[in-house]
Amino acid sequence: MIKVLVVDDSAFMRKAISTMLDKDPGIKVVGAARDGQEGLELVRKLDPDVVTMDIEMPKMDGLTALRHIMMEAPRPVLMVSSLTTEGAESTLKAMELGAVDFIPKQLSKVSLDIIKIEKDLIDRVKTVAARKMRHVSPRAAKPKPAVAPRSAARPSPTGRPIRDVVAIGVSTGGPPVVQKILSLLPADFPAGIVIAQHMPAAFTGPFAKRLDSVSKLSVKEAEPGDVLRPGHAFVAPGGRHLVLDQKVSRIDVVVTDDPVEELYKPSANVLISSVAKAVGKRGLSVILTGMGNDGCEGVRDLKNKGGRALAQSDSTCVVYGMPKAIVDENLADEIVDLDDMAEAIVANLYK
Repeated sequence: MIKVLVVDDSAFMRKAISTMLDKDPGIKVVGAARDGQEGLELVRKLDPDVVTMDIEMPKMDGLTALRHIMMEAPRPVLMVSSLTTEGAESTLKAMELGAVDFIPKQLSKVSLDIIKIEKDLIDRVKTVAARKMRHVSPRAAKPKPAVAPRSAARPSPTGRPIRDVVAIGVSTGGPPVVQKILSLLPADFPAGIVIAQHMPAAFTGPFAKRLDSVSKLSVKEAEPGDVLRPGHAFVAPGGRHLVLDQKVSRIDVVVTDDPVEELYKPSANVLISSVAKAVGKRGLSVILTGMGNDGCEGVRDLKNKGGRALAQSDSTCVVYGMPKAIVDENLADEIVDLDDMAEAIVANLYK
């Protein structure tokens, strides 16, 4: 039985989330709190497996409560986030502090899609609960003695790279992971990067700006007219797909609604398949933490064209779903810990 604590200053939201979760026989909502202070007290008292946490609350806000939880007794926390620019920035900060995922506030409103909403919420809770010990153990563990300080990955000195396009597919737990990787890549990174992170439309712009602020690369949300160049990274807009189109002397970055039937928008499959079609063996795919198997078919297409694929290791993923899919299909050329991923990306441009 998965024990869940719901923290929200809205009585309607507390009731809506609790009602949906309690419909699953494997989940029990053990408490509900009206603000961060009460939530923190109930975490200590009830020891829930998962916490859903609103951000804007009186007395103690969600970010402050999250900091205390991660310091005192780390566990999976799902932030309840408004789909606004301010909500996105607060949620991205929460994920840096240790939150594993977020629930758009719209998910908790009565709608015609209530069955789909319930399933998504329940699936997220079950998935992060199953990963509880894996997720919190790196924070609880004592740091290993450093042999040498880690610095930004440097490109191989062996001449021109074989690959000049990196396609990243990522979902649950992704923002701090992508941020860490891009922050370690060198300013003279000899490839262009495209990123499909499962996020609502309001989130991808602030996410790209955050990445740009910590990276030596130029990072922006993709828009019509963009051209892929070395040292530049483009984040797919939420709710739309990002594909590449190879021209005679350039690679265009194209934002599109097609295919409309894809479950995820942006889709890692759509992105990586377009990389396979556009540049073939010049492509390197990187599949990071996330639920489901988005990216697997795209990686297969890229591998068939001679490209390569990296998968984030089980032990460093918040959710080992997307990387597991390509590992199980024997599509991963290397399985890499998060701390080593930037270096591995640089090295694989020359393989």
